[in-house]
Amino acid sequence: MTETNDVFTPADPTSPTTAELPFIYPAHWEADVVLRDGATAHLRPVVPTDRAALEKMYAGQSERTIYLRFFAHKPTLSDKELTRFTTVDHKDRVAFVIMLDGEMIGIGRYDRATDPTEAEVAFMISDAHQGRGIGSILLEHLAAAANEKGIERFSAEVLPQNRKMLNVFTDAGYELAREFDDGLVAVHFNIDPTDRSRGVMEAREHRAEAKSIAELLAPEVIVVMGTADAWENNGHKVIRTIREGGFTGKLYGYNSAGTAAGETPVVTDLTQIEERIDLAIIAVPITEVAAAVESAGQAGARGVLIYTTGFADDGARGRARQKALVKTARSFGMRVIGPASFGVLNNDPAVKLDATISTYDPAPGALGLFSQSSAIGAMFSNSAVRRNIGVSSLISAGNRADVSGNDIMQYWEDDSATKVCALYLESIGNPRKFSRIARRLSRVKPVLVAKNAVTGQQLPPGHSGRTSIAPTQAIDAMFRQAGVISAETFDQILDIAQILVSQPLPAGRRVALLSNASALGQIIADKAAELGIDVRINESMLRLTDEGLDGLEVLEEVATGALEASDIDAVIGVFLTGESIDPRDVARVLLRASAATGKPAVASFPGTVTFEQSLRGIWQDETANYPAPGQTESQGAEPTGEEATRLMQTLGLPCYESPGASIKSLAAVMDYVEWRAKETGVAAQPEGVSPKAALAEITAHMGDVTGENLIELDAESTQAILGHYGIDLLPEYGFSTPEQAHRAVQEIGGYPVVLKTTDPFLRHRIDLGGVRLGIESDAELEREIVQMHRALEPYGTFDLSVQEQVQAGQTAVLTAIEDPLMGPVVSFGMAGDATSLLDDWAHRVPPLTERDVYKMVRSPKAAAKLLGEADLPAVRIDLLEDLCARVALLKDNHPEIAYLELNPILVSQETMTVVGARLKLGNPQQRTDSARRTMSS
Repeated sequence: MTETNDVFTPADPTSPTTAELPFIYPAHWEADVVLRDGATAHLRPVVPTDRAALEKMYAGQSERTIYLRFFAHKPTLSDKELTRFTTVDHKDRVAFVIMLDGEMIGIGRYDRATDPTEAEVAFMISDAHQGRGIGSILLEHLAAAANEKGIERFSAEVLPQNRKMLNVFTDAGYELAREFDDGLVAVHFNIDPTDRSRGVMEAREHRAEAKSIAELLAPEVIVVMGTADAWENNGHKVIRTIREGGFTGKLYGYNSAGTAAGETPVVTDLTQIEERIDLAIIAVPITEVAAAVESAGQAGARGVLIYTTGFADDGARGRARQKALVKTARSFGMRVIGPASFGVLNNDPAVKLDATISTYDPAPGALGLFSQSSAIGAMFSNSAVRRNIGVSSLISAGNRADVSGNDIMQYWEDDSATKVCALYLESIGNPRKFSRIARRLSRVKPVLVAKNAVTGQQLPPGHSGRTSIAPTQAIDAMFRQAGVISAETFDQILDIAQILVSQPLPAGRRVALLSNASALGQIIADKAAELGIDVRINESMLRLTDEGLDGLEVLEEVATGALEASDIDAVIGVFLTGESIDPRDVARVLLRASAATGKPAVASFPGTVTFEQSLRGIWQDETANYPAPGQTESQGAEPTGEEATRLMQTLGLPCYESPGASIKSLAAVMDYVEWRAKETGVAAQPEGVSPKAALAEITAHMGDVTGENLIELDAESTQAILGHYGIDLLPEYGFSTPEQAHRAVQEIGGYPVVLKTTDPFLRHRIDLGGVRLGIESDAELEREIVQMHRALEPYGTFDLSVQEQVQAGQTAVLTAIEDPLMGPVVSFGMAGDATSLLDDWAHRVPPLTERDVYKMVRSPKAAAKLLGEADLPAVRIDLLEDLCARVALLKDNHPEIAYLELNPILVSQETMTVVGARLKLGNPQQRTDSARRTMSS
């Protein structure tokens, strides 16, 4: 459904038209959702044309269901009831329906009570679709809509025997108050999202989305759809790939002529397949894709994989095709991988699914790979093969019309075969949801992400909407907050991944450097120091050149001894190898030392001339026949005998041609270990805040906001809103005459005072004459007023004001915006031109943990002035941290605040003062990650 000049164009027969709508239709409440069993459905506000669908659903209900909903047996709904249930005002009376394949499978509603902050809620779920989590989804969306309309509490009357409905309320995480009266249970509960209710929502979302992806990556029944006239080059080719990969499930082919595909049965009608189709693979020309998706949906397929290009990658025409294709798929409850997908690979021995368009595929292993475009997917796959990196699963989303990186992370979290997660993202359609999922996943598994230059800054092809206005560094800051290991290219991702999948994690940042080239060793040591690694150079190794076996024995003794030391966490070997030293012999020694001690080792062999001698990737000792004593974090009990040999072959030694790549990759792993050790996941919760009071103050001004325009509040209104979050502004008194200025000084409490212009830019510029400090008397104030007017005359005529002169200290700036894509973004920097010119800012995306706040105020280079460096006194940085936490919470709670600037913030050895503030309100953007479940977009 689209909106153009307040006229809605129906996208399907169940969509409303303008004439049918008594009030403006809230299109932003529509959402595609994933049900408990992994299927998809469409949720939207009810419209009058839903009468027939509601009547049909009601006719299919059992007598018990009708009795539990209406407390009496009602064979049919009357015309009056049908009208009432399907005609609402989307404000005081709101109802949502969930549609699947054109059928209504659930309806939920609320009606505002006499108390305007409370509403009564009721649901009816189709008997045929009970147990799919429909009631929970309806409750989440109704609560989100009610919050938007100023409703704070829900109530419901339920028969005691209606345990399912009571459980919907209880299991949602709300604190219920119950009363039993006249044979009914009356429940009341606040609908403001709480940590518990958010946790429940996220857990349900996780289970549903993970299951929907599992059905695509571990299907039991696959049908490959091709065309009869080019069967050998499309459908049959895909079938051969899948069969040669050893797929363990059932495989069918489809083409209109029934052209054979070896031993694989081929059908001319998908209804000939008796089993439920888990995955339909579509390899047909673009003109036939829509019909193939329709056929798969009608046959009950759970998902489709589309190789075909020419959709969002083909301009406006292609985007329209893609949008229609996804709409069709979701109407049948199907997920979509693609279009323009490279395919999927699942190396699980119980599945063995190879549906990639590639000649060579990575061997089974611990790395999960996700890419969008087919080209990046191919490069990911081929590079993993060259590096000998084993892969658990590989997914190419192509144009990312539906299945996204967020979905795949949900799946990887539960997948025991995936130990490390790597994604190449050309876009992030839902950054806040990405951050939330990645942060949770990073606590248990490393998450690596490479992105292109505009990732997070604009919507991907095939999507319409706003682009980001946030600083480009904001997306990188979001990655760091979430514990994501960021890389610039897919090659860097694999540089880091080959350590994570083949070696135990280092316990700290202390590294022993082993090298036979002193100059090279020193260069690496210098680079390591830049990356925060504490390097110890082993001098005894600097003499190793072409000593043959004796040299290798010395190396093994030194490497093992270094790793056994309590003050060493890892070893890095950088060796120039000659004709008499095979790098594989050196690698074997380092690998043996690592396995024996349970600590990581990496190696670099720069300057090798022949391809045969070069080692890049994971080197495995396939001839190992010796025990490998010791254990690692992931192996548990100490291995011996055959298990030790298997372990040596599984782990391997990560090798690099470039020494810089080796130390940079090791540093990235150490950064992740440090983040995971310190990450608490607990959001900062400043005391003394009143979000509801702030919302009431904001709402009082929203009537003045029109369209996309912003309104700037005056100082009094700004202080009122900030005050509800415990943020106090230094009073400022404007004046027009010297007499008024004198009275203002008396209001302040006397001299000294500061004189400044009220111009938003010049009021911060002492150098341009917009600020005069330390005024001590009436006579001096009058002189300064005259001089300020004279100094500002080239810029115009401005009003003036006075403020109390507070204790001197360091000056900082804190801003917050509502970004169209990322939602709230908070930025911190030290005041002054250098910060702006050098872009010395720290950015964070709320919600923030206490550690996020701690890191934020220390991230700008100029923040060293806060910590007492360069003979400067340390200031109350704890007060600044508290302020950042309050602003982050304020911005997270109130998307209506389009822009907030606290400038300057004076922080001294004893106090902190917010001297000035600007606050602008605008129509709230619809957050892409709120207290309701929706599919990634």
